Amino acid sequence: MSIVKRFITESIKKTEIDEFLQKKLERAGYGGVDLSKTPLGTHVVIYAMRPGLVIGRGGETIKDLATTLEENFKISNPQISVSEIEVPEFNAFVVASRVASALQRGVHFRRAGFWALNQVMDAGALGVEIVISGKLRTERARFEKFRAGYFPRCGDPALKYMRKAEVHVQLKPGIIGVRVKIMPPDAKFPDKIQILEELPPEETVEEKEENLPEQEAENLPKEQAEEKVEIKDASKETVESEEAEE
Repeated sequence: MSIVKRFITESIKKTEIDEFLQKKLERAGYGGVDLSKTPLGTHVVIYAMRPGLVIGRGGETIKDLATTLEENFKISNPQISVSEIEVPEFNAFVVASRVASALQRGVHFRRAGFWALNQVMDAGALGVEIVISGKLRTERARFEKFRAGYFPRCGDPALKYMRKAEVHVQLKPGIIGVRVKIMPPDAKFPDKIQILEELPPEETVEEKEENLPEQEAENLPKEQAEEKVEIKDASKETVESEEAEE
């Protein structure tokens, strides 16, 4: 199998697992999954708002999930761990699911969009964009966009920090798509400069005192010191002999 086909098959498998867990753990507030291969098997991290429903009584639900992932999706030795979503408003999948459930209950799309937008911005996000598309009011499909805050479109911050999710909901006119993009507050931008109010502590440079010849002789080992003294005595004798000849 070529590298391209391998990446495509792994992406398709991850998407299928994501859709399966979304339907299975809808009541638990499912918020996404991360797959990573380890020497012992495959580490599966499930993000949920209510981890207790994912684990189940005595760990029954999580054991059933492990067997299903191993048999149906051919995952070798899945090791499942559940992580609680501390701030649901920063999880794009949770926000998109809330908008989709509001549309399914009959809430107007503009009201649902602005409600979710205000919730995310009040939680402290830097920026958010919600796009609701489909047959909203007429037979012709269109989209409505709700946007607020600082929201870069391209560059490293948009690729590294932006959180994306897309959810579909079936209504009487047809399928409505909800696409959510969130820029969390911990995102770092290259154009943001931080000014320090206090100066950093100055580095103390230790000035080394020049050792005198006598001190150098003291610091050296005995053999080297004796050799040095002998060389000095020999140099003195040669100088004295030259002066006597003159």
